[in-house]
Amino acid sequence: MAGSERLNLEGLRYAQAVAETQSFSAAARAYGVTQPALSNGIAKLEERLGDKLFDRSPRGVTRTAFGARILPLIERALGALDAVTAEARRLTEPGEQKIRMGVSPLIGSLLIARAFSGVCELPSPRDLVLREANMQDLREGLLAGELDIILIPAVAAMPRFEHRVIDVESIVVVTPDSMDDAPLELEEAGKEQFILVPDTCGLTTFTTQLFQAHQVPLRAYPGEAASYQVLEDWTKLGLGSAMVPRSKLTSPDVPHRPLMNEGREVQISFEAVWNADSPLGSDLLRLADGLAAARR
Repeated sequence: MAGSERLNLEGLRYAQAVAETQSFSAAARAYGVTQPALSNGIAKLEERLGDKLFDRSPRGVTRTAFGARILPLIERALGALDAVTAEARRLTEPGEQKIRMGVSPLIGSLLIARAFSGVCELPSPRDLVLREANMQDLREGLLAGELDIILIPAVAAMPRFEHRVIDVESIVVVTPDSMDDAPLELEEAGKEQFILVPDTCGLTTFTTQLFQAHQVPLRAYPGEAASYQVLEDWTKLGLGSAMVPRSKLTSPDVPHRPLMNEGREVQISFEAVWNADSPLGSDLLRLADGLAAARR
């Protein structure tokens, strides 16, 4: 590697994510990029370094002998860079009293209210600044230090960050048939056509993972709805059914059926994710623990 060549920071983070998840696809999901983009970034990094970091086989991803020596150095280097950002923020914002919380549109209002109460009960008085955004923007905001903590559906790994499951919620199927409110088994749901939303809030990822995990075919409507309200409107037109967390129903009167898997309610989990090295780390841990303890 020539001394004048610089290592790409994005490639380093991709390599660390693969090392921690032992999967190129899981690492790509964690960073909200396509797998080819991640693979290309790592290939360029390996070219700069002069050797391969990983071996891929049908059994999974493993570190090469070269990677076993280099990857711990990459981890330490990235940790040092993140520490620089965190310390700079601490020094330039000594009187900071805010907790900047990012939330997925899938997070219900009751959970947000609990978060607000949790911040008010912290030992040090702080204000809560909320930002609703799609999953990729939330992850990037946390990585860049622009957000202190994010509340998201637990559908994608985020290496190197602290996680705490803070809530679970039942999934219901909004149906065109206003007369049928009987529970729907997941296996039977494979016969339905489902209207999906763009894969930004985590709901479509959850839906896809759920069907794949239980080897149930997912029949998707060829179009996409822009919001949960549109999902309901389109089901009324008979275009298909829709899966949503119960809290996202605009009214209890909306025709819906509980989704079951072998007699048990299908639920989606929500988690708090934050950087343990944050200057607010102790408060964020206390807040996440409080939310987890208050789970319904």
